Amino acid sequence: MNISEHIFKSERHQTFYLAAGPEDGELIYLVHGWPDLSIGWIKQIEFLSQLGYRVIAPDMRGYGRSTIHKNHSDYCQKEIVKDMVELHKGQQHDKAIWIGHDWGSLVVWNLGLHHSKLVKGLGSLCVPFGWGGHPDSYLSHIDRELYPENEYPYGQWDYMYYYYENFALACKQMEEDPHKMIKLNFTKPSDEFKGCFNAGIGAKSMTASIRNNGGWFRHANFNGLNSIPDVPVDSDLISESEAQIYGNFLEKNGFFGPNSWYVNGEKNDQYAKELNQFTTIDCPVLFIQATYDSVLTSNFNTHNKMVCTNLTEKEVKSGHWMAREKPIETNEIIKDWIEVIK
Repeated sequence: MNISEHIFKSERHQTFYLAAGPEDGELIYLVHGWPDLSIGWIKQIEFLSQLGYRVIAPDMRGYGRSTIHKNHSDYCQKEIVKDMVELHKGQQHDKAIWIGHDWGSLVVWNLGLHHSKLVKGLGSLCVPFGWGGHPDSYLSHIDRELYPENEYPYGQWDYMYYYYENFALACKQMEEDPHKMIKLNFTKPSDEFKGCFNAGIGAKSMTASIRNNGGWFRHANFNGLNSIPDVPVDSDLISESEAQIYGNFLEKNGFFGPNSWYVNGEKNDQYAKELNQFTTIDCPVLFIQATYDSVLTSNFNTHNKMVCTNLTEKEVKSGHWMAREKPIETNEIIKDWIEVIK
């Protein structure tokens, strides 16, 4: 099975992407989130392309070998969705199945809202329906038994407010050692390292204390360290060679681009208002909940049924990095859903 590398250029942006499978096969896009790359989907690319699908996984705006833009506003959802629309128009397919994870899910949700004619089916891993609006809109869904308002006013979304309030410092903390940052980020739930998004059921996420702790790396889970802990590579999620690739790109490109996705809530809200009316997503939709994702908990899923008229919901007992941690189960769910909607 051959995975090829490509560059698509428009007047406004360059997108690097991986592609595999027959060019005339039904087209599937795999859209990554923070702080991932196209290669994060490698097990899905291999699996789906061997089934005869044409699979494309781009490095998103601000990542890898795609354009690193210089302004925060360059990373609003409207601009990112334009990247995907331009990429798709170069592929000689009318419609495609779009599957996203993390911030990539918000991209595909927005494609479903604003460009439904390009979407045959829409899949989201971990992230329920949304458009990437300001985190104030998330606060009413916080579990206040777990996160009392007087102690955790922003619940598990505290880290997003830290980006708004201390953007340069957040980038500086992560850029201290991108290789350590990648190893820490790609960890599955465990008692020793309750990684950024994987505290487990009923446990508080470290993301709820970022502002009080003055940054990401002053948390009890990390023994009070003020710098990035040097944890071993979790080989169940990422190989040593992959971690090196990620770290190298982040050393070169920095975190300005990836982190800027977080500070465009107001612009993303304006983008949603361009629809001018309540809009449903009527194509087939697959949503897969990660049981141990302590940020994207199940109480945030209420809008799925309100917006999606043809919804399939599944659950995988994994942390946030579902496609890496449980690739066989994740792949089978995706395959079965696609076979139904073909």
